[in-house]
Amino acid sequence: MGLSLAGRPVHYALVIILAGILTVFACLGMGRFALGMLLPSMGADLSLSYAQMGVISTGNFVGYLSGVLICGALVRRAGARTVILCGLLAVAVSMMAVGSLSLYPAIIACYFVTGMGSAFANIAVMGLVANWFAPNRRGRAAGLMVMGSGFGIMLSGTLIPFLNAALAQSGWRYGWFILGALVLVCAAVCGSIVRNDPASMKLSPLGAETPGSGGSPGYPPPAAKEARWTVIAHLGAIYFLFGFTYVIYTTFIVTTLVQDLGYSEIASGKLWVWLGFFSLFSGPVFGGLSDRIGRRSSMMIVFFLQTCAYLLAGLHLSGAWIYLSIVLFGFAVWSIPSILTATLGDYLPRDKVTTALGHLTFIFGIGQILGPALAGLLADASGTFHSSYLLAASMTSIAFILTAVLRQPAAALPPAPSPSRSNSP
Repeated sequence: MGLSLAGRPVHYALVIILAGILTVFACLGMGRFALGMLLPSMGADLSLSYAQMGVISTGNFVGYLSGVLICGALVRRAGARTVILCGLLAVAVSMMAVGSLSLYPAIIACYFVTGMGSAFANIAVMGLVANWFAPNRRGRAAGLMVMGSGFGIMLSGTLIPFLNAALAQSGWRYGWFILGALVLVCAAVCGSIVRNDPASMKLSPLGAETPGSGGSPGYPPPAAKEARWTVIAHLGAIYFLFGFTYVIYTTFIVTTLVQDLGYSEIASGKLWVWLGFFSLFSGPVFGGLSDRIGRRSSMMIVFFLQTCAYLLAGLHLSGAWIYLSIVLFGFAVWSIPSILTATLGDYLPRDKVTTALGHLTFIFGIGQILGPALAGLLADASGTFHSSYLLAASMTSIAFILTAVLRQPAAALPPAPSPSRSNSP
């Protein structure tokens, strides 16, 4: 069973990439990253304190962590397609519910559900990369999928200010309704096109030599079982540091622009859209690069770029320097999730990837909670966020070192030549 485009055959794995972009756009771009644009008008209308607004965001992260704990088991029992559909439906319904509520505890509860649904959908769809793509294609495939977050940032940065200007105090409610409806459409599309495994369509993974094989030339079987937990722990530490640092920047950069550097909210919003635009390239560029030069080298480049972005923000530099910080951060921001997803497929059997990704995402989620909390404490003590960005830069420097000492998987090394071949004239 196959597809054709302009009379030429197209592998169904490309449809899986489209489904991945839509899923990430819906569960993260809409379900998580739109919150930063919605909270100011929402907080003003409901008379919420900064602490209360922070708890709403924390509720989403706690829901996400709760979801990652059980997502792997759900995928094994029900299949990725069902989990993605149910996750996106939960995101859509809970987001529209938030738009209709005024009771603070109820809003937190609904946004908790949004976080849980986001975890189901995101982890399940990223786990499909190992099923549908051979190892030398996984980095690029995962990189294309995470473009969805960038599209979500760009949409929310454009739509929400327009709604707030047109509808005043009720703009944020319409924002939740419209974004939730978009997630509902994505759920319907993804539910109809996602397939759990290429074997069910009598296909092999894209790039594999034979049907049902997970490899390609030069890729031996994944790492031995006794080494897997060591690898997961090492990757977990790297992913924790990424979660700890990137969320500091995404949470506070607009506030820094307005309060510390004197930018208007409109100008800051435009820079937020530009950040989303440059982030579209991060996953495909570095995911594809990881297929060519290796996962370790690619992640080291990414952490170097992020360290530079945090230093530029932390040294109280304005003008062209802050623009450069935003460009560097956007260009690198989504690459680590895509590369790590591909890396797991190099180390582990395909049926273990989704569960392992859940474990890593749980560790990553803890970093997302701790990072902004500690950054906020530093900002309260110093009066600016500059020390917070310097903290982030120090953490990504540690991540760079941890990545540099990461052992290459057997699946990333070429097979040793046979004795008969090496002794031949």
